Amino acid sequence: MGTLKNHVQLIGNVGQEPTITNLESGKKVACFSLATNEYFKDAKGEKQTDTNWHTVVAWGKTAEIIEKFVSKGKELGVTGKLKTRTYTTDDGNERYVTEVEANEILLLGSKNEK
Repeated sequence: MGTLKNHVQLIGNVGQEPTITNLESGKKVACFSLATNEYFKDAKGEKQTDTNWHTVVAWGKTAEIIEKFVSKGKELGVTGKLKTRTYTTDDGNERYVTEVEANEILLLGSKNEK
């Protein structure tokens, strides 16, 4: 049961081209948004979509795979954990960001997609 602590699995579509950063250590980091959709029928019986956006960060080999094979619109499966970090804006306000730190991705969709 210990492996289920802070565990996230998402399937969605990449919202924009991933940003790849090469660190001084030689390690790579990839950052992108992932849209997940839930479908339901409203009170009138009409189909509705609820879209949630997630910021995904990946390091090392996972970032390299993202750099080579992932582009805007690509359907992905992501497994990882939630990480919250704090930063201070230029005007001195403190902000909190919760991101999905991916440790594994699964490329979904057709083979013809990049």
